[in-house]
Amino acid sequence: MAKAAILEQPGNGLVIGEIELADPLPHEVLIDTKACGLCHSDLHFIDGAYPHPLPCVPGHEAAGVVRAVGSEVRTVKPGDHVVTCLSAFCGHCEFCVTGRMALCLGGDTRRAPTDTPRITRADGLGTVNQMLNLSAFSEQMLIHEHACVAIDKDMPLDRAAVIGCAVTTGAGAVFNACKVVPGETVAVIGCGGVGLATVNAARIAGAGRVIAVDPLPEKRELAKVLGATHTVDALADNAVEEIVRISNGGVDHAIEAVGRQASADLAVKVLRRGGTATILGMMPLDCKVGLGAMDLLSGKKLQGAIMGMNHFPVDLPRLVDFYMRGLLDLDTIIAERIPLEAINEGFDKMRAGHSARSVVVFD
Repeated sequence: MAKAAILEQPGNGLVIGEIELADPLPHEVLIDTKACGLCHSDLHFIDGAYPHPLPCVPGHEAAGVVRAVGSEVRTVKPGDHVVTCLSAFCGHCEFCVTGRMALCLGGDTRRAPTDTPRITRADGLGTVNQMLNLSAFSEQMLIHEHACVAIDKDMPLDRAAVIGCAVTTGAGAVFNACKVVPGETVAVIGCGGVGLATVNAARIAGAGRVIAVDPLPEKRELAKVLGATHTVDALADNAVEEIVRISNGGVDHAIEAVGRQASADLAVKVLRRGGTATILGMMPLDCKVGLGAMDLLSGKKLQGAIMGMNHFPVDLPRLVDFYMRGLLDLDTIIAERIPLEAINEGFDKMRAGHSARSVVVFD
């Protein structure tokens, strides 16, 4: 039996209730959740912008301690500290074997329809759907072994949790999708959790200028702490001109980290010749981003980078090491730590947009 935040109906917030988790199958891991970050991706489902079978338990940016493992699990063991990742990978599909694990559809990492469901209601009244392979707004998670990785036990788990999505996405965009070269110019559009992690990673990668673009002054100030060399008000009439001026003709990389049409269009407009715009945010499903004829003739590129195109079994322990060595600043990204019962208030703060990451901490 575990306490969890359940989405019953989009637009009505989350309901705290009891769930039951099944015993682990051969390749599954049962985890005692210790911390879970609130991510804007969750909010898309909670508010109904993206569809999902209901009822379900959201939450995907988590860290915890392994309680039990299935008979075939070799990657983690009981007592290990782990970070989970929503991009569970099968290990044998075309995407996995060509090194693009984040694109794996992960069919083999979910239970078959003929199997007992992983999550049910504690009162026995039916299945609770698992969201994004994890469902981490719960005291326990039952997941495939390829959705978590063991980390250094000295790593604080509340900080480790935000590595599971925000930092993996932002840092992955810099290191994996963009392959930022020292000295290149990077504009980060949107300075929430993902954007701030992107700014921090751009500094680690040695970017020459890191331009943080956000409408809120407090977010721009946080970006400076995390390594932004310049900041620009995203809503200023001359925002494009200002970014182009700061970067001496446009940026090498414009990374969109908020999921809005206007910010994606801005990313394309501020590119220099040969520059790349990378869209990380979950945009409304009817949105389109494009390059014009002159953009194409100028060698400009546009790409998506789901979850930063991570290789999380390798990337996550390295990001933990970056934190332990003082390179990665997770303390600034976390704005508050809250109990599960305050989760709806946490998402209300996210809607207001004025603070960085809220993290649910479990006893």
